[in-house]
Amino acid sequence: MWWNNVETKPGTGYPTKWEDQEIYKGGWEKEKGSDITLKGAGKLRGLLNIFHNPHLPVIDDYYEPFTYKYLDLIESPTRDDQPTARPVSLITGKPMDIKMGPNWDDDLSGTPDYARQDPNLKNLSPAEQEAMFQLQRMAFFYLPRICNHCLNPACVASCPSGAIYKRGEDGIVLINQKVCRAWRMCVTACPYKKTYFNWGTGKSEKCILCYPRLEAGHAPACMHSCVGRIRYLGVMLYDADEIKGAASDLENDTDLINRQFQILLDPFDDSVIKAAKENGVPDSTIKAAQDSPVYKFVKEWTLALPLHPEFRTLPMLFYVPPLLPVMASLSQADHKEHSEKMDPIAKFWDSDWLYDTSTEELWGAIDQARFPLKYMASLFSAGDEEKIKDILKKLMAVRIYRRWNTVGDFSEEKVHTILKDVGLLPETADDIYYLTSLAKFDDRFVIPASHREQAIEMLEFAGDTQGSVGFGFKEKPLRGW
Repeated sequence: MWWNNVETKPGTGYPTKWEDQEIYKGGWEKEKGSDITLKGAGKLRGLLNIFHNPHLPVIDDYYEPFTYKYLDLIESPTRDDQPTARPVSLITGKPMDIKMGPNWDDDLSGTPDYARQDPNLKNLSPAEQEAMFQLQRMAFFYLPRICNHCLNPACVASCPSGAIYKRGEDGIVLINQKVCRAWRMCVTACPYKKTYFNWGTGKSEKCILCYPRLEAGHAPACMHSCVGRIRYLGVMLYDADEIKGAASDLENDTDLINRQFQILLDPFDDSVIKAAKENGVPDSTIKAAQDSPVYKFVKEWTLALPLHPEFRTLPMLFYVPPLLPVMASLSQADHKEHSEKMDPIAKFWDSDWLYDTSTEELWGAIDQARFPLKYMASLFSAGDEEKIKDILKKLMAVRIYRRWNTVGDFSEEKVHTILKDVGLLPETADDIYYLTSLAKFDDRFVIPASHREQAIEMLEFAGDTQGSVGFGFKEKPLRGW
């Protein structure tokens, strides 16, 4: 079980083809004119499938765990041939042929077994798919995945035992191991397949976001150890009363992101601060929400999007889409004046060409990126290509602005025109550059430590009293003496 894994895209992921809900029946679905219902679980479906669930991933969808007979290398008698350590199954103990393993498709961008089976390719025409895998256009990127700790978690709604709950104080989704009865409906219901069944303990398990560390104000282990410094964690205030409406009101999947972002509240708004305090939110949490890097990426700069919002779970893990390589056109240029300003010992190539840096060419290049916008939109915006395009234009604008700042081969007028096109100020571009490239540890993780008066309540399930699974406390925390 890999609570935290990194997948290569395009690829089938872990478990294989987890994004194809025609296979796994995860998430929520909305019929026209009706409320949302679980796609493959729920009271009736759960009762009918409680002893046989046909939509569960099988061991081959993950991979059969294996090890090697290392002792054969050490204890092998003297012989003419080289001893080998044969792979053996950790399930049967018998020798096996390895067909799949953790991150098995790593960097395999063009393979027919993995990349070309990516469910996100279904909306692309055969010609577009073929173009993606031409040698000169081939590209891939990495997609790190953990539990999304959704606002409308399908796993919570599907559990017949009520073992899964969402904590009101920090939004972490947890499984009560004492209450879990191994029905495994949560595995089916989670569209991201981030709930796993442990056959050793007979319980379902999942990412706990290292909540003991969070309660002490420390970053989760996976985020703390990330050498690429790509992970950020911060507080987001939201209106819990609007969750159901955000997930079920809209018929069109492409509008779900806007609806989800509407319930994410402005931590600087006086009315939001007042309501938060009335609901027992500590001042330290409100201050953390104001300093949150996640709020900047998601709401302030609108650079980050949730993964597969069409599943209607309202995931709270957000991704900045990758700015993939694009092709720029070349134009004639005279570099003589620029070469005279350079230091005599500086390296200079006497060429008469330059990348065409007109905004029309740059924005057009985004449409001609190595990955079609349609593919990226299938991942992050429920098919809305304009959202992806707007984000990529902002990222490109920041890149051009920083190049002008450091190299100086763009005119100031051209740079300010580009920033204006995407609605960014130079100060905002500097802030984006700092947080994405130069941010210190405390800038990336703004985590308020838990309050002592709430510690006991954190260990208890508040759903029976509150009537809304996991939201709030049984008793309001009292301040002072």
